[in-house]
Amino acid sequence: MSSTSLKNRYHDAPRAADFTIDQAWDTYSAAEHDRWDRLFRRQREIAKGRACETALKAMEALELSASGIPHMGELSDKLEKISGWRVVPVAELVPDEVFFDHLANRRFPAGAFIRPEAEFDYLQEPDIFHDIFGHVPLLANPVFADFMEAYGKGGQRAMQLGQLHNLARLYWYTVEFGLIREAGGLRIYGAGILSSPQETVFALEDDSPNRVAFDLQRLMRTKYIIDDFQQTYFVIDSFDALLDACYKDFGNVYQQVKDQPDIEAHETLAEDALFNKGTLDYFRKKASV
Repeated sequence: MSSTSLKNRYHDAPRAADFTIDQAWDTYSAAEHDRWDRLFRRQREIAKGRACETALKAMEALELSASGIPHMGELSDKLEKISGWRVVPVAELVPDEVFFDHLANRRFPAGAFIRPEAEFDYLQEPDIFHDIFGHVPLLANPVFADFMEAYGKGGQRAMQLGQLHNLARLYWYTVEFGLIREAGGLRIYGAGILSSPQETVFALEDDSPNRVAFDLQRLMRTKYIIDDFQQTYFVIDSFDALLDACYKDFGNVYQQVKDQPDIEAHETLAEDALFNKGTLDYFRKKASV
């Protein structure tokens, strides 16, 4: 899969065989660095008390700050010492097989471009703020780092079995939009939520969405929304529990879900362990406009 922004100045940048590019850090403008700073300050404040403690502490360990767009090479040097991962710049979303190969070898491909001012509050495709602020901190957690490597290897296997759509749902509902039980309540660890000021509040505090305890097969059957807040969020007990559930060959899991019907994004099931049965009011109001 690929997505291209007309505003993405890296679109025509020379690419290596693994789709990586030169970040060309010294070519960012003062306005682009200022945009990062404002995005960072706003989201760091909103994340307090809402993001999981693991992510917040990792931001400090990696010295992420409102001091200009990070240099991925320098950031990687810090991250590699902690978990063996590196962050590699790419122009845009890369093909699935390339993405999985990077993850399987403990490399996270991050978009090098930063969103334009006109899309400051929302951007559909991942930019450097989404990827660095949202994804990279958790790669400093050894358990989550192992999960991401396992996901990359699992992606290669899923492509061979024709089950990529099921595995994509695992990534969506955990890495991008996952919640975790922590400190007596729910906290955010998914990058899609962490990098969005509106969804950071919505995912935890609005009555509209369902919040459902993590169940691998249930999750792999559940559709998702790509252009709005999620109607359902899945909650893990810990990163260790997530790794335990996923550190396996999914061949048998795929066989079990293969002939079962998909579950709509808004649906709850009688067997669900619910943290919140959503009212879906937000979505009904939008649909009626």
